[in-house]
Amino acid sequence: LFLDRSDAVELPIKFIPRYAGSYHCQILLKSSCDIRVYEIECVVNTDHAEAELEFLTPAYQAVIQDIPISNMSSQDWKLEAILEGQGFYGPPLINVGLGETALYPLMFKPIAEC
Repeated sequence: LFLDRSDAVELPIKFIPRYAGSYHCQILLKSSCDIRVYEIECVVNTDHAEAELEFLTPAYQAVIQDIPISNMSSQDWKLEAILEGQGFYGPPLINVGLGETALYPLMFKPIAEC
């Protein structure tokens, strides 16, 4: 069965998400001789954001900055942290429950003046 463009029907859908997350939807289309159900999943990501932290501490003394991570999606998050740079430490994994805000403890402990 081959369909050409004249057999196609457009179905415009407007989607305005309030938060980042995964949104599920079913579309039911009926005619006198056919019933079809389409399952749609829309995944919404936030804009890429950059942040800058400045740590000021004497050599060999640690300073910890708790970074809030808010989960406004529709599911729990299990996040992996990848830290780059000498003297930075933090847990490799963090869980953020649905609708919760978790604090990621980023530690900087310099081994020399820098």
